[in-house]
Amino acid sequence: MSEKDELVARFSSEPDKYYRVELFDKLGFGRKKCSNCGGYFWSLDSRVLCPNCEPYGFIGNPPTSKRLDYVNAWKDVESFFTKNNHASIKRYPVVCRWREDLFFTVASIVDFQRVIGGKVVFELPANPLIVPQMCLRFNDIENVGVSGKHYTSFCMIGQHSLSNEQGYWKDRCIELDYKMLTEGLGIKKEEIVFVEDVWLGYGAFGYSLEYFVKGLELGNAVFTEFEGTPRDYRPMKERVIDMGAGLERFSWITMGTPTSYDCCFGPVVNRIAENVGVDYDNELLAKYFTIVSSRLEEVGSTKELKSIAARELKISEEQLEKLITPLEAIYTIADHTRTLLFAISDGALPSNVSGGYNLRVVLRKALATLHRLGWNVRLEDVADMHIDYLRNMYPELNEHREEVKTILGIETSRYHDSLERMKGIANNIAKSKNPPSDDDLIKLYESDGITPDFLKEQGVVASIPPNFYKKLAARHTEQALQQAPKPIAGLDDLEPTRLLFYEDQNLFEFEAKVLRIINGRYVVLDKTAFYARAGGQEPDHGYIEKTEVKDVIKQGDIVVHEVVNGALKEGSFVKCAVDAERRGLIMRHHTATHVINSAARNALGSWVWQHSAFKDVDYARLDITHHSHLSRDDVARIEQFANRIVLANLPITTKVFDRNQAEQMYGFRIYQGGYVPSRQIRIVNVEGWDIEACGGTHCHRTGEIGMIKITKAERVQDGVVRLEFVAGQTALKYAQKQEEQLAMMAQTLGSSKEKLVESFQKTLEDADTARKKLQSVIKKLAPNVAKNVVQSAKQLGKIKLYSTYDEELDEDYHIAIGEQAIEQEPSLVYCALIQKGQGVRVIVFAGEQARTSGIKAGAIAKQVASTLGGSGRGDDRFGQGGGKSVERLKDALLLIEELSRK
Repeated sequence: MSEKDELVARFSSEPDKYYRVELFDKLGFGRKKCSNCGGYFWSLDSRVLCPNCEPYGFIGNPPTSKRLDYVNAWKDVESFFTKNNHASIKRYPVVCRWREDLFFTVASIVDFQRVIGGKVVFELPANPLIVPQMCLRFNDIENVGVSGKHYTSFCMIGQHSLSNEQGYWKDRCIELDYKMLTEGLGIKKEEIVFVEDVWLGYGAFGYSLEYFVKGLELGNAVFTEFEGTPRDYRPMKERVIDMGAGLERFSWITMGTPTSYDCCFGPVVNRIAENVGVDYDNELLAKYFTIVSSRLEEVGSTKELKSIAARELKISEEQLEKLITPLEAIYTIADHTRTLLFAISDGALPSNVSGGYNLRVVLRKALATLHRLGWNVRLEDVADMHIDYLRNMYPELNEHREEVKTILGIETSRYHDSLERMKGIANNIAKSKNPPSDDDLIKLYESDGITPDFLKEQGVVASIPPNFYKKLAARHTEQALQQAPKPIAGLDDLEPTRLLFYEDQNLFEFEAKVLRIINGRYVVLDKTAFYARAGGQEPDHGYIEKTEVKDVIKQGDIVVHEVVNGALKEGSFVKCAVDAERRGLIMRHHTATHVINSAARNALGSWVWQHSAFKDVDYARLDITHHSHLSRDDVARIEQFANRIVLANLPITTKVFDRNQAEQMYGFRIYQGGYVPSRQIRIVNVEGWDIEACGGTHCHRTGEIGMIKITKAERVQDGVVRLEFVAGQTALKYAQKQEEQLAMMAQTLGSSKEKLVESFQKTLEDADTARKKLQSVIKKLAPNVAKNVVQSAKQLGKIKLYSTYDEELDEDYHIAIGEQAIEQEPSLVYCALIQKGQGVRVIVFAGEQARTSGIKAGAIAKQVASTLGGSGRGDDRFGQGGGKSVERLKDALLLIEELSRK
């Protein structure tokens, strides 16, 4: 029995204590036990089956007095709750930046959960409230479009209340939900059934009453009353009502359409159907989806369900598939595009890492579906349709229309550009006659972006493995938490350190009392002007008396100074001095980071967020979210924006707010540096330019930065670009050094600085001419050199291997020789490791016979480059890559031989 089942049994053994509410007694709801599953439920009629065990009875026969599409269903619910003294608040972003453990917002209650010290805290901006929270979940991807009711993005109507003087508890909650159904939607009271259940959340949980109508679950009222684990819990200080209802289901119950998609995507489904010329039979669809959606949990397999449906509908499975497949595709494309619309609008990008991975999964699945059916439909146009329909409910979507279309267009182009490569890989798999395992399919997606849908289209696999996309999504749903450093013991009884640098940033000399010394190296003062390492900002250095401070750490509310060879005593009063020059340099770099972050967003697009940052004396680093490499023009634009703000000399203010107040005033862009685990948030405001939650030290005006110079821009991972830059005096030193280097280059070329470009261009032209002559010579010599290569190759069973490490000749030489060598000897694997600067290039060729034996040049290049601390790729015939771990050359050469033996 699972922990949840144990809790359900425990709470259900005392129904009067946990589940009975005033409404049940007032109207005569009786408690019953399901004759099929044994679960308990409350109803007004004499039914013997709980709604989980009954088929849907509302399709084609809605039990409501109103017919409400998606948007109007929300307006109706909102109107009901606001009339009943609930504050209606705007949705929170689908990118959950206020929780370290989640990438996406998966439920409405997550909006109001903050995790502090491993404990969940509920903070509501109003009490009680209602919110139309769009949520993203990727655990049902296989069922989306197929079941008639599953989504990757859905709106959870969040009805939330703290059980205090302003709010309410379970009696009022169930009364309101009942009235919403009967008075709001016009549902007969006999149709409403409440099922006993339990909901488990992060660090808190409660018993719940799910309410159903005609077999469809509409909402789940959770009475969150306990904190801890299911087997070790205690009552919470403040109980929370967490009622979550699916807006999609509210609309569906009033419309009775064959699927929830038909009413919840508004005109989108019909417009796509018209564009691709799909007609469908509503009566047949209603019967089919009633079978599928109401029996999915019972049967589990959609394939088996389709067989059952075909028999009951008295048509062949082939006929059914032909009728249903186009509609499933339309529903899938509509859902996946809506998910991408909300995610991109809220600052997430499809990528191969973290939550962006799930976005790329649904994006490529949608594109693979369009490609398989040969439909001329653009995801950008589908996004437009969604925005036009939802703009009154979610006006912010219209603000991001062009940015969303830009990202979808870029991702679509990348997909189409890779199609031929993907077809080649699929063809090679088919030739091998070894069907790929589930793990192989996951690796194919992760390394090459190839979906099972695409392989099915190419005839490589017969079907998509059950739960494939669920397994794929599960790998990247939660953010990986960095392992926290081991805490310093002996601080628990100390009062919080008074932080003088927030009171006066220009205070560099102060007196303090030594409260504690730990292990002779950690010193705690009652107050300090030393800034501790935090938020990517390196700490202050200086002295306590004559003892050097080499590091400063903040543990909870206590600042700990790490000292070198200290001779301090507990209880003594000491004079302290902070290195003012170091503080000034780091402070300018930190302020410049804020300026550049907004400069990048203005120059590139609204999808730019800070991914991480580092601020030190000599330079600063800012990693931002962006879809592509930055061009020189991109970097120049960012730099121009940033220095324009420096010259504007804008005021910079800092103020501490209650977290809820800060979020409501400034939105969630304040969390550029990640989640702030505190009820009080310090907001740094570069007036009219940038507003962030930040605990660092900053200039008072942007003019104090002096100047900003970007020194480097590189793509460090998919969807993340790194900017390195210098500011203030460091920027001046950098410019002076550049000037010296230009003068030296001019002297070397026998030119002046003014004519340096012209002289350099002439030198390049001369070098290019020499290179072409060298290539011509190599081409003539290649056949003879290749012959010697083949003769000296090592025999490894059916394969011959030639591997070499070259410190003199470049990759052009080895590409020419490798090409010739595998033509002369088809069983040859040619691999060259070439020294290039401080790193090593990897070149691999595999002859036709070697490839038939299972050798893949690209795979070898990738693994060898990985051994060298880099990356590689390629196809079966040719692969290349590189790395910087020169000390691992021997390991790389051994690996080449090992891989060639397979």
